[in-house]
Amino acid sequence: MHEYTSTARVWGLTCPGFPEEVSRARRWTRDILRGSPLAEDAELIVSELSANAILHTASGQQSGSFHLALAVASQVVALSVTDDGGTGTAPKAEHADQNATHGRGLDMVSAIAHRVVIHDSQAGHTVTAELFTSARSGGHPC
Repeated sequence: MHEYTSTARVWGLTCPGFPEEVSRARRWTRDILRGSPLAEDAELIVSELSANAILHTASGQQSGSFHLALAVASQVVALSVTDDGGTGTAPKAEHADQNATHGRGLDMVSAIAHRVVIHDSQAGHTVTAELFTSARSGGHPC
């Protein structure tokens, strides 16, 4: 194999910032990962990250949108959701109070994914969740 050849496959989708688009994002993820043992976890993660983008950022305002990227390689599935920003703070996992009605989403994503990375920029926030195809101890999967 040539040193610059990659076996990773990448898909992208841009959705308007309407609540009904969360189900579209879930279906898109499910269709791409059909047959994968990671499909259900990936679908749940995309659902949560998409809903967060709509509810907590400018993505959910008129003419807003959110962007999904899904990369599949032999050792990892990486899911990214980028929002339109417009908030003073970046997303973060919180340990919500037992009676809280909000604040559990990123904590749940962090519990499911092997790694979660949050990038904050002027243009928006990108949350990437990685699911390793087989958990390996003592090293990175790639």
